[in-house]
Amino acid sequence: MMAFHFKPQTLHLAYLPLLLSPINISFLFFMYGLRYISFHATLLVVTLNGYCFNLSIFPFLQNMSRKFDCIRDISDRKETWRLAVRIIDVWSVVNSKGAEHLEMVIMDAAGDRIQVLIRADHTDKWKPRIQENMTCIINNGTVFDNDFQWKLCDHSKKFVFLGGTTMKQMDLQNMPPLKYYFKKFCEINAGKCHLNRLEDIIGVVHEINNMQSNTPGKKTFVALSIKDLSGDIINCTLWESYGIKFLEYYNDPTNTGAIVIILTHAMIKDSQVSNAWSGSKLLINEDIQEISEFLSKLPANEQSQKPSQSAKSMSLWSGGSQFTTLEKFVHKAKCIPLGQFCKIKQDMLCVTVGTTTKFYVSKHGWFYYGCTKCSVKATDLNNPYQCVCGENVHKPIPRYKVDIYVYDGESKFRFVFWDAECEQIIGQSADSMHKSMLENGEDDPMVYPDELDMLLDKKMALRAKVQPTFGQTSVWKFSYDEEFVSQIQKDYIADEAHSLPAIPNAVADHVDTSIESLSAFGENDPDKSLANTPSKSVSHGVDAEESDCQLLGLTQYSGTKPPKKVKIEANA
Repeated sequence: MMAFHFKPQTLHLAYLPLLLSPINISFLFFMYGLRYISFHATLLVVTLNGYCFNLSIFPFLQNMSRKFDCIRDISDRKETWRLAVRIIDVWSVVNSKGAEHLEMVIMDAAGDRIQVLIRADHTDKWKPRIQENMTCIINNGTVFDNDFQWKLCDHSKKFVFLGGTTMKQMDLQNMPPLKYYFKKFCEINAGKCHLNRLEDIIGVVHEINNMQSNTPGKKTFVALSIKDLSGDIINCTLWESYGIKFLEYYNDPTNTGAIVIILTHAMIKDSQVSNAWSGSKLLINEDIQEISEFLSKLPANEQSQKPSQSAKSMSLWSGGSQFTTLEKFVHKAKCIPLGQFCKIKQDMLCVTVGTTTKFYVSKHGWFYYGCTKCSVKATDLNNPYQCVCGENVHKPIPRYKVDIYVYDGESKFRFVFWDAECEQIIGQSADSMHKSMLENGEDDPMVYPDELDMLLDKKMALRAKVQPTFGQTSVWKFSYDEEFVSQIQKDYIADEAHSLPAIPNAVADHVDTSIESLSAFGENDPDKSLANTPSKSVSHGVDAEESDCQLLGLTQYSGTKPPKKVKIEANA
């Protein structure tokens, strides 16, 4: 054992292991008459056999605490990251098997952000401890490429919690406050956005365009147009719980004036936005700085103005009819089995039941090019034109027109499913599907994509317009809710004694067969001018279809049928 024969001096404790091994240090303190140890600020004073050591511990403490890393520097080069951050967003995701994991976005003092994943096996540990807007220190985590389907920030990596990850909540005063990153509407309309990027949006509700709620087998949605402070307008669809939340707010008579909404994690597609299925937050006129400032900048007359409703939304919202949903579906229509469709000699509204079996491949394929606003067929594919709805169309877009054989066990008949009906079943626009095919190298318009198979093998109740003159029958409404279809089959189709009387000639003539015949859309007359085809917003006094427009959500309305303006009920 070495003896220290030197004068009292100050020795950095961090350097002591360089002089002695740990075991010798132990012996030194406990075998050589350790007298006392005392602390003076950052000095450790040790008296040992008459020798006094003043050991500085400050450098040692500095070495024990790692410096904070910047989010912008995060890469896969290490896992010993030490981050001082604010959690600016957190949400849970449940997969098809019921497994739940957490996702977050964190931000450091520089304002840089990164997405975080907490896997399912760590969710129970961290879910009770994580709160949105909290500041904390996070130690250790692995890093991968940001392969999230939907991205929320520009960082190319994602940070993943490990078993050895620790997190300590602390009050970090230098952290920037929670903020939103709003996307400009002009950029959305101009297509200046990443298709895999989720954005935050803020705007005042300009109009309620469409809605569907409380229909078995159908997803609730509310279609809005919202406007920003620059006057730019975009379409926004709120699905399921988000749509229900909006309707509850709108229907509350105590809520008056303008409605300003913030939608986080908004999905952008074809210059339209909608909520994401996980992570989106909908804030409606909440008392927060962003909404208060937006409201204050609106013109005075708009601040007190409740959003208007389109004719379609009012007809769908109307609750004052004496008809049940089923009665509205069959109202003023001939209820017959498929075998009798071929006997019809005049234009007629009919209701039937059958199962979609296979496609009829027409010479025009599964889509046509139409207006970007309504579903009217394009009059010019190569040059800009003004549609009959008033829209200036620069480039027509594909819209569904799918011919499908329907079979009821004894007879089959061909029906045309138009754009709105197909999009509702498939959940994807024809324009989007066509673009996907082109991106995959398929440019043959006669190739039917696999997604169209979702239209087949469905037993449906169909309300359709039979048009013998043009050799086609167009689906106007449908339902594949089992209970509804069964009731139509039992009460109206199986026994013709229960069928409604056929529409008399006078009424049939009144059912706008010239305007709503869709003949200008069909392959029977593909080049016919569309000058007589109305846009969606035109209202007609058509008795046979007025009740039809009151149908609550059995399907979205085809763009070829005019809605009826119905006064909304006070408590609707």
